[in-house]
Amino acid sequence: MKIAIHTPVNQDYLSVFRKFDQKLFLQLAPPFPGFKLLRFDGSQPGDRVAVQLNFWLFRQTWTSVITESKTTAQQAYFIDQGQQLPWPLKFWRHQHLIKSNPAGGAIISDLIQYRTAFRLFDLLIYPFMLAQFSYRKPIYRRYFR
Repeated sequence: MKIAIHTPVNQDYLSVFRKFDQKLFLQLAPPFPGFKLLRFDGSQPGDRVAVQLNFWLFRQTWTSVITESKTTAQQAYFIDQGQQLPWPLKFWRHQHLIKSNPAGGAIISDLIQYRTAFRLFDLLIYPFMLAQFSYRKPIYRRYFR
């Protein structure tokens, strides 16, 4: 499954890209599931991020590695690829793309690909995944005024 969420913000793309750090990462955490940061190396290739998710009855660890990062004259991005994923995920790829907005400022795009063991389950969790990442839109706008 694929999800694409685009959020215009009022800062230039390079300023926005540089602020994708631990402080922003913690602010983007949704209220559910519970969230504990175990590791945050950064957003350069080889960096790792690990969190513990608390679903009340059980906890799961999610670990991703940054596999790619690139900056050009009009955009910057990095990709986190899931390594240790919480059930029911089997595959995770998240591109954080920040592009210069011709109207001013920048556009932050969360481009997500995920899979579970079954296509039907991919579809069933889609609304939850969409909600989790749509939650970021007002946070981005506030953070990048």
